[in-house]
Amino acid sequence: MENSSYFILARVFHVVGVVLWIGGVAFVTTVLLASLKQSPNGETRLKLFEQLEGKFAFQARITTLITGLSGFYMLEAMNAWGRYQHLQFWWLHLMTFVWFIFTLVLFVLEPLFLRRRFHQRAMLDSDKAFALIHRMHRVLLTLSLLSVVGAVAGAHGFRFFQEPVG
Repeated sequence: MENSSYFILARVFHVVGVVLWIGGVAFVTTVLLASLKQSPNGETRLKLFEQLEGKFAFQARITTLITGLSGFYMLEAMNAWGRYQHLQFWWLHLMTFVWFIFTLVLFVLEPLFLRRRFHQRAMLDSDKAFALIHRMHRVLLTLSLLSVVGAVAGAHGFRFFQEPVG
């Protein structure tokens, strides 16, 4: 099944989705937020962040959706659900966890209350609000990059953990 045209196309969409999604998270974390924290004007900082992050949020929603659907298709096509029962596929667990967290934030928490709550906190104390959001983005970026490293290595046969035989 891994050589079928549909599977190959799903893998292409999956990889492109991950590149755009995690690459965008890397930009927001290491460039946008890091730069905005240096801005002395809290209102200008907030306005610019909301304008730019809003555009990226749309891209992130689309790419997480594409990544999730293509990942689900590949797991189903390979009948690989049993990999969740093995420690050697830890990266699959982490990848799924990262995807779940981003999906929850982008589709549920941010629209319901996170966007409004961040705006209110930034109006009260911009430095603290931006320090918190930057710290959260660094944690999510670190987890994302760990899952990418594990997935690439694992997909090519490298095992960080070997389960005992027998």
